[in-house]
This record gives sequence, C-alpha cells and structure tokens, in this order.
Amino acid sequence: MSELREAVSRLRRELAGHPAPLPDRDAAEDELAALDAMARAGEPEISRLRRSLLLVAGAVGSVSALSPTLSDLRTAVDRFAAPTTPDDRVPPPREVT
Repeated sequence: MSELREAVSRLRRELAGHPAPLPDRDAAEDELAALDAMARAGEPEISRLRRSLLLVAGAVGSVSALSPTLSDLRTAVDRFAAPTTPDDRVPPPREVT
C-alpha cells in the first residue's frame, strides 16, 4: 500500500510543479486525490484503481516530463491489483494467422 501512496504523492507533486497549462489537469488532480484516498482507506476496489489510473494517464500521458512518474504509478497499481485467480488475468493477445 505504501508504494501506491508514494507513487500518487510523487505524481501529484510533479503535476503541481509542471508549468505548462494542461486542459485536463483538474481531472488528473481529482483522480490522484481519489487514488490517495483509496490507498489511505485500506483495501481499494481494484476496478476503481484501474479506472483512476486510466483517467490520469489520459489526462497527462502526453506530457513526456511526467512519463517516468506516471509509469511508477502504473507499476504500483499493477502490483497492488495483481490478479489473484487465473480468471482475473488479462488474456494474452490472440495470435494472428
């Protein structure tokens, strides 16, 4: 849980310090606040974690300066939300014949 909280905190700081105007900055900040609240509360809902990550990535994913920290957040979410059963895993890509 601490890895998720730290990743959220780092991205929030970097986003706050990023000087360029971002059209979706407010959305990213809202979702980072939601991720932080979920991490502090304990056992967050995995689908909500992934949804928030997707929204943050959509809002700031094109900003190369934030890419490393966004990647750290994704890693933290992936580790926290690791599948527990074979049915939870994302299926492998289909083979093209």
